[in-house]
Amino acid sequence: MSEQTENSQPVPPIKEDDTQPIKPIKKNSRWLSILIGVLGFILLLGLGGFSGYQSGIGVRKTEEKSILAKQLSEQYSFALVDLQFKRYDAAKQRLEYIISKDPSYPGAQEKLTEILVVSSIPTPTPAPTATSTPDFSGAESAYQRSQQLIQAQDWPNALSALDIIRKLDPTYKTAQVDGMYYFALRNQGIALLTKGGNLEGGIYYLTLAERFGPLDNTAVQLRDGARRYITGASFWDLDWKQAFDYFSQVDGGLWDGTMTGTQRYQFAAMRYADDLFTQQSYCKADEMYQTASGLGNLDKTAAKNAGQAHQQCYPATEVPPTAAPATTEAPTAAPTP
Repeated sequence: MSEQTENSQPVPPIKEDDTQPIKPIKKNSRWLSILIGVLGFILLLGLGGFSGYQSGIGVRKTEEKSILAKQLSEQYSFALVDLQFKRYDAAKQRLEYIISKDPSYPGAQEKLTEILVVSSIPTPTPAPTATSTPDFSGAESAYQRSQQLIQAQDWPNALSALDIIRKLDPTYKTAQVDGMYYFALRNQGIALLTKGGNLEGGIYYLTLAERFGPLDNTAVQLRDGARRYITGASFWDLDWKQAFDYFSQVDGGLWDGTMTGTQRYQFAAMRYADDLFTQQSYCKADEMYQTASGLGNLDKTAAKNAGQAHQQCYPATEVPPTAAPATTEAPTAAPTP
């Protein structure tokens, strides 16, 4: 009975003080969630900053590559100029610098090999003869000779005379000789572009002249046109639209030894119009044929297609018949009063 009595005793109610230890656990969980949120926010900021940093590094590297490519292109052009004037040491240093930055730079290794071969060949010293006399008695004579050649517009021989001045005395009238170099190189380049049929040579001489002073607008436009001429010729018989677009920006006086810029522009316009005609773009073809005919006579194929393209683009419309005007017969009898 005692055991039953002990088990049947009422359980005392839970006092308010018995629930107090649970409260600190709720506070800790709330602070823990806040701490996790703050840490997550900081982590997101860090990831965003890192992403921006990586993006900035990529942009900077791209800009550095662009700047380096421009520098290497300039150094290669200067190396070609040094090679032309037989300044092999300077050209060698420039090419070695280019190869150190970009071993696969086009043409650098070949030019360096060429310089090494040329510089290794010993220069023979001619035996003095009693009867041989130099072409010029001195720098002054060479200077006067170069002036005469420039006045005669004999640019190649004028440049040879200027080279002799520099060999005899590199310090002789430096400013005047530089100006004569610029004038002769510039005009020789333009002569090759417009009369000599040598576009690459003309571009080269204008680039040499640019070392002595800025080119005028005429020379710059001709050089740019020559570059477009060469690019347009690369599309010849392959893509007439590209060829037409390039030769539409070329000075008509440029000549590559076979056709002038104007002739190539007209021929490319005819062939591009033929392509449009084949594609049944008759109105565009008609417009292109008109452009070509404005530059000269169309050939047989273009003339035939031009007529058909014009008829397809502007078909003849039938004129509706008009009614004959009504006629009033004159009275035969006089009116009766």
